Amino acid sequence: ASVEGLFPCLCSVPVPPSGLNMCMSGSATSCEECLLIHPSCAWCAQEDFGRGRSLTSRCDFSQNLLKRGCDEHFIEYPTSSINVLQNIPLSSKGSGSTQYDVVQIMPQKISLSLRPGDQTWFSLQVRQVEDYPVDLYYLMDLSLSMKDDLDTIRNLGTKLAHEMGKLTSNFRLGFGSFVDKNMSPFSYMAPKYQENPCNGYKLFPNCVPSFGFRHILSLTDKVDRFNEEVQKQMVSRNRDAPEGGFDAILQAAVCKEKIGWRKEALHLLVFATDDVPHLALDGRLGGLVHPHDGQCHLNDNNEYSASTKMDYPSLALLGEKLAENNIFLNFAVTKRLYNFTALIPGTTVEILDQDSKNVIQLIIAAYNNIRSKVELSVWDHPEDLSLSFTATCQDGNPLPGLRKCADLKIGDTVSSSPRLPHVINVSCVLLAQKTFTIKPVGFKDRLEVAVDYECDCGCSRNAQNNSVICSSIGTYNCGTCQCEPGYLGARCECQEGETSNMFLSACRESEGKQICSGRGECSCNQCLCYESEFGKIYGSFCECDDFSCARHKGILCSGHGECHCGECKCHAGYIGDNCNCSTETSGCISDDGQMCSGRGSCVCGRCQCTEPGAFGETCEKCPTCPDACGTKRECIECRLFNSGRLADNETCQRQCKDHIIPVETLKTDEPGAVLCLYKTDDDCVMKFTYSEHASGQSILSALKEPECVRGPDALMVLVAVVGSILLVGLLLLAAWKLVITIHDRREFARFQSARSRARYEMSGVAL
Repeated sequence: ASVEGLFPCLCSVPVPPSGLNMCMSGSATSCEECLLIHPSCAWCAQEDFGRGRSLTSRCDFSQNLLKRGCDEHFIEYPTSSINVLQNIPLSSKGSGSTQYDVVQIMPQKISLSLRPGDQTWFSLQVRQVEDYPVDLYYLMDLSLSMKDDLDTIRNLGTKLAHEMGKLTSNFRLGFGSFVDKNMSPFSYMAPKYQENPCNGYKLFPNCVPSFGFRHILSLTDKVDRFNEEVQKQMVSRNRDAPEGGFDAILQAAVCKEKIGWRKEALHLLVFATDDVPHLALDGRLGGLVHPHDGQCHLNDNNEYSASTKMDYPSLALLGEKLAENNIFLNFAVTKRLYNFTALIPGTTVEILDQDSKNVIQLIIAAYNNIRSKVELSVWDHPEDLSLSFTATCQDGNPLPGLRKCADLKIGDTVSSSPRLPHVINVSCVLLAQKTFTIKPVGFKDRLEVAVDYECDCGCSRNAQNNSVICSSIGTYNCGTCQCEPGYLGARCECQEGETSNMFLSACRESEGKQICSGRGECSCNQCLCYESEFGKIYGSFCECDDFSCARHKGILCSGHGECHCGECKCHAGYIGDNCNCSTETSGCISDDGQMCSGRGSCVCGRCQCTEPGAFGETCEKCPTCPDACGTKRECIECRLFNSGRLADNETCQRQCKDHIIPVETLKTDEPGAVLCLYKTDDDCVMKFTYSEHASGQSILSALKEPECVRGPDALMVLVAVVGSILLVGLLLLAAWKLVITIHDRREFARFQSARSRARYEMSGVAL
């Protein structure tokens, strides 16, 4: 199985810039000066070309020179070229008989012949080969708070070797430990703590003295040795919460011979701790003013001997040494306080359980993460070269400005295009041969690039000293005469100091104008321009200079262009009156491939967010935007449930880099959090909150399962309705019966009363 990267490139021919002809408006009086103005400029070395015109007219675009009568044979127009010097084919397997000759990058050496100002593309391929050897060094914090973790990993070697054996047949394991500098205020220094820092500590009364870093087991394939050494270890105790882990990481990286790192293996350094490390300058609390020198300082006992002599290393030094020795650093930590790791290339952070029970899973995850991506880094980058990349990952879409592809599957092929957009135009004396290196992060393989500059003209090889064409007092070179001191003119026919009215009139740009624009003297029908402390004054009438142009922050043409006769001529990739606006849009492309995430516009190489509430380098963050919930919904669907639009095209992991936290109960009262809801295909409701962490990472808290409310049972509804009707009917019937009964009784009572009165009256009549 392999992960491949193809990095194609192409030499591009510069297109003549529109607007003012910078070749003719420049100050070139020789072929070499002409070629430095712009890569589109060419020089005509034909002797009878441009008679009666200014010398600079020989410098022009090649097509213009042809139209003006210059024979193609006399046109000097060098172009850039690429030569592959070493191109060994890529390997397919990392272990076995070929493990010492594994090739993971192709080609290995190239040379570029580059014309100043030109742009060039070149290609390279990268492959993560199958069954590549792995060296894993386990660096553990042995402070007192890690005691339960030490108990957990006592049999780690056997279990880890078993799991890694499924990924590589060539695995070696090493072990080292650290605590902190054995000095105040980092450790307990009272006499009673010298031999036992835990003296008087009731929970754990015995421990070993504090130490900076101790290398215990060199890398070996005998994993039982790892178990044996770990079982011998005891914890120590330091005074403050931060540990001296950075001292240990640097020693593990630079002490290559003692640690046993192999050149032909993947180097993985696992750093296990439960707290943050001390950083550079913290050592000054203990009086350590000497910065770390980045060297190995392990003594005969394999202990860090400079622990109490030098400060802690800086992040920059740590990143440099890790990259220099091709080491991937994996932080296995119990706290989410390692945001600084983004400053160290090739690092990953995994959250460790309190007792390190999940350490094997973290190591396997870190290994798979490393093997699933390719990222290029540039070493010894020359200041006068600009280098950019365009990556094409597994979805086939080019991504300008990216130099890595992540979340690759076995067999995926990706591509990137390294490009040299332009070389800053400086004197060719300064453009000596340069070299730089391109290497994938963590790989030993590299591409060495040598750059030569095409500064010379071919016609200069035929220069004629004291040529009769130059009145025998000058050198004829590339169609022009370079006169001896004291002589001037197109053919060196005049001496300095000769003047006449005819010569003076030829030195005025127009009637009424100053002679030589007031910035030179007229001699032999030509203007000799004054020297200036600000730059060069030039032109047929000294009307031009290279310093009267717009500036940005005090820098002429912003440093991204050349001043020609009062106007900035911008280098490729820059525009504007003072060339301060970059046309590069790669920095504006968001992870989903949109320009500024569709919420802004790219202005001068940076996103200007126009959507209210949007922010971030590519306007990718916008909790209050109307589409915020919809955008994050796709990531929830593909990351948690492997469904939705992003699940099919395998771009989920690349586009969805937010931190997603599955929860049982959703908290909606967190400040700054936006509650999002959407209806799933099965009519359930999925809820999640979206917020932005202070570190810049988007946090999504989502329910583990959508909320589904069952609809009413039709039969139960029918029974309830019918029952309700019957009940109401019975109640009405009972009420009606009660009313009738009461009414009948009242009527019967009236009848009885009337009957009694009738009998009484009849008995009275009879009497």
